[in-house]
Amino acid sequence: MRTLLFTGPGGAGTTTLASAAAVRAARAGRRVVLVTRQEVPAGTADDGVAVVRAEPQAASEALWAARAAELAATLPDVGLPPATSVVPLPGAGELAVLAALGRVGPGTDLVVVDAGPLGGGAGLVALPGALRWWLDQAFSTRVRVLAAVRAAAVRSGTVRRGAVDLALAAVPELEALLDRLPLTDPAETAVWLTARPRPSAVAALRTAATALAVHGQRPVGVLARRWPGGDAGDWTAARAAEEEAALAALADVAPVHEVAEAAVEPTGAAALAALLPDLPDRAGEPAAPAPERVEGGWRLTLPLPFAGREGVQLTRWEDDLVVTAAGTRRSLRLDALLRRCVVTSGELADPGTASARLQVGFAADPQQWPADLLAAAGRDPAGTTDSQDTGQQDTGLQDRGTE
Repeated sequence: MRTLLFTGPGGAGTTTLASAAAVRAARAGRRVVLVTRQEVPAGTADDGVAVVRAEPQAASEALWAARAAELAATLPDVGLPPATSVVPLPGAGELAVLAALGRVGPGTDLVVVDAGPLGGGAGLVALPGALRWWLDQAFSTRVRVLAAVRAAAVRSGTVRRGAVDLALAAVPELEALLDRLPLTDPAETAVWLTARPRPSAVAALRTAATALAVHGQRPVGVLARRWPGGDAGDWTAARAAEEEAALAALADVAPVHEVAEAAVEPTGAAALAALLPDLPDRAGEPAAPAPERVEGGWRLTLPLPFAGREGVQLTRWEDDLVVTAAGTRRSLRLDALLRRCVVTSGELADPGTASARLQVGFAADPQQWPADLLAAAGRDPAGTTDSQDTGQQDTGLQDRGTE
């Protein structure tokens, strides 16, 4: 099952283009599910597209209703509100979309996700990793062992089942859901950015490309809804010139596919299908960052297109490398080799360009390497900086221009 994810600035017609892609795929004989938070254009479901509305309020009520009875039984002295009185938390929209994706059946060939504005789209891609991180923090290996012991005690009747047990029982279900959502895998999920070719869109899509790269994704293309023009005149010429410049700039983000702006919104499956060509549903194979051997240690390179020095942060926390850019953060688990190393440097190469990348230097930690392996690595133990007792290691970033 493949996934097409559409996101763009407000007013770019993201829902219309996502609906058009779903209709075209369905007309080609594929079994298609369209997940959206918006009203879709008339005719979207005419050719067999299954439209799933992800409504935060309804999703919150359904989640509460599924757990409220068990929770009330474990907390008899606490007055719990009914599902119709539950207030969704901020960010519930992305959670509702995630839950809807988790309910898509195995018989589906293609899932089209109308992720809405850029912030919501990037947040949706980041959400599974963020949830996984919080689960790891809250339910460490030690906690899980204790939970298994407690679960056995509950089954034997030694202790009474409580609210904590309900929370622990929900963890495997949530982890199974996250395992089924390959939103950060370019081989399974293709991200399409939508925009009107204006200068503000160029800046917004560049920031979105950086945010997506933090989580291992990259846009496969930009769908630019271009104004068709009209009679010649100063206003028309100025608008056309601005759009041409914006289209050239957007091409640095991803290949641009122009979509002619219609005089009226398309209605009906035929009109929707005519908006777009067939779109590829994969961006390529996933490019998991791998260390490369360099003098004195190893280097890990993370693509961060268009990132500038400001706003980029790098921290080592135990076995994770924590990268922050474009207002989003990812905790990247290091492989077995780099876990036994310390971070020695971090620099941003070619900042502000499409080829911007974060290069992180590592050296062998003498406390974790046998002496013979340390000598083979060519590292002087006296020159290695030990990790701090807290397990956190900060590194300053340096700018480096084009070599």
